[in-house]
Amino acid sequence: MDLEARLHGAAPSEHPEALRLWLRLLTCTQLIEKQVRSHLRAQFDTTLPRFDLMAQLERAPDGMKMKELSRRMMVTSGNITGITDQLVAEGLVERMDVEGDRRAYLVRLTPQGREQFNTMARQHEQWIVEAFSTLGERDIATLYRLLGKVKEHTQNNSLETAE
Repeated sequence: MDLEARLHGAAPSEHPEALRLWLRLLTCTQLIEKQVRSHLRAQFDTTLPRFDLMAQLERAPDGMKMKELSRRMMVTSGNITGITDQLVAEGLVERMDVEGDRRAYLVRLTPQGREQFNTMARQHEQWIVEAFSTLGERDIATLYRLLGKVKEHTQNNSLETAE
């Protein structure tokens, strides 16, 4: 049962449409992510966290510190270390010492890792396009614009509460 279906058993709300929209967004996100995870496993024998780590490194051709990877991916450095160890063993990423800091490492894609990531990224794009294929270009543009308003409002509110 998805989150939307669970709403029917919940107590009545003063703002049922906003709550229904939130649950619809969350359900769609979870369903699409589940499909992507399944495709990555079936077609590339990899996981979404590995793909995400490689995506971060693809954007940083000179490499990235482990701590920065951890921050960007919003996971613990232990998670990053485990994934990195696997990718190093497979020859997809390499670790390099950071000059002047014996405790830190830079991590970057190897040529083989870059090639494999590019193949996965092209396929990933097709999966996402397919997930939204029932929407027309205008619908996608409208949804993108409207969600941008929600994002901006939420970011502004989180800045106010942080002060």
